[in-house]
Amino acid sequence: MKKRTALCLLLLPLFVVRLSAAQEPQAYAEDTGGIESSPEVSLLVTNAPAVKLGFSWRFTIPFLQGESPLTRGNNVAITPGVEISPVDVHLSVGAVWTPVAFLEVVAGGRVGSGWSVNLFGGDVHGIGLNIEDADGAGMHDGRAFDGTLWHAGLGAALQGDLSAFFPGEWNRVVFRSFHEINRSGYSRAGSGRAWFFENDDGENRNGFGYRGNLLIGYFMPLRLNMVALVAEAERFLTVLPGGSQWGDEMFRWSFSGVLGVTITERLEAALIAQLRTRRNYETPDPGELHFTNRVLDAGNRRSLEFHRFVLALTYSF
Repeated sequence: MKKRTALCLLLLPLFVVRLSAAQEPQAYAEDTGGIESSPEVSLLVTNAPAVKLGFSWRFTIPFLQGESPLTRGNNVAITPGVEISPVDVHLSVGAVWTPVAFLEVVAGGRVGSGWSVNLFGGDVHGIGLNIEDADGAGMHDGRAFDGTLWHAGLGAALQGDLSAFFPGEWNRVVFRSFHEINRSGYSRAGSGRAWFFENDDGENRNGFGYRGNLLIGYFMPLRLNMVALVAEAERFLTVLPGGSQWGDEMFRWSFSGVLGVTITERLEAALIAQLRTRRNYETPDPGELHFTNRVLDAGNRRSLEFHRFVLALTYSF
């Protein structure tokens, strides 16, 4: 099933913040002896078309700092925020503990609700159940603010910077490997019941999931300050009865190329081009069927397709 509008941008504000933070390795951060705060406004626009506006306030608290290069930047960063799109609004909070320069422990959550609007000649759904009609097709079932969506996750990241071993402003080759266990829910959905979120394919469900990503990037002392490649994988940790028929147990992959640009001292931009995997089905027109009625093509289970371009703007006060 393809959607003309895809608003699954929740991860991108955190993604951009982490890339920006990587420009100053925490191992060499100056110990101010107090709490630092940094409010930010982010705007994300895609060619889908889709848009999301976010506001966050990052509080960085020195914690268990030492004298060695590995511990003198130790801190806890707490970031409450709010995100709004044309079809939903969410409150969020994230916490990142850096016990040593190469390790982060990450926890976060969000809660909110949504509604539906008619845009560009079609309905865009921010929330609602994905039910099967009498003909076996998928159908949206929901009203504005008729339930609560929530998500919580706990994970860890290993990261490194070549310039920590070979100092120099042109030696900023960084990597980051992140892995998270999460749980999502929609208050109207019962066990195994699928639901829509920000006009996606409607295959979400209550329960545990996994998300991981690998980032390799290069930072430069130029206005074009960063190039990076990101691979991200997600999957459900439980498979629905009969789920192997439509590939419920398969990882969902995306691959992104990122360019970071410094516009002004406070304004940063990231340009993102993203590919994703999609499952191939034997059904001639699977978009007309509810996903639980589709049959995976055993000889050609998965293909790669272009997903979207994203422009992310972040302004720090």
